[in-house]
Amino acid sequence: QVQVVESGGGLVQAGGSLRLSCTASGLSFDGYAMGWFRQAPGKEREGVSCISYNGASTEYADSVKGRFTISRDNAKNTLYLQMKNLKPDDTAMYYCARERMPGATGGYCPSHPPRPADFGSWGQGTQVTVSS
Repeated sequence: QVQVVESGGGLVQAGGSLRLSCTASGLSFDGYAMGWFRQAPGKEREGVSCISYNGASTEYADSVKGRFTISRDNAKNTLYLQMKNLKPDDTAMYYCARERMPGATGGYCPSHPPRPADFGSWGQGTQVTVSS
């Protein structure tokens, strides 16, 4: 049974920090690029960050560059997103997902910034709310 579960979201004041986690089971984790995405009410889902299968390469949306850090622990099948200096505009549901076609990318991020269409095996998301 495939399960992708995000956690770590919550309510935080502007300038605060949160660390999101995403744990995958029932599917291959290492060998695939992984991505974080977010969707605010009334807006399309957007790519936040991506990390290659081995953690050697990372990509960030311009809006989060310098504030967010993506990482992964392949031994634990877990993806992380450390978020610092949070802003009200960061308020959204955050999702993690696995790239669809590692054979084409070699396990590296397929696009910059990551595009939702290139990823699958989505979790249910974790809500991040930043108050001003």
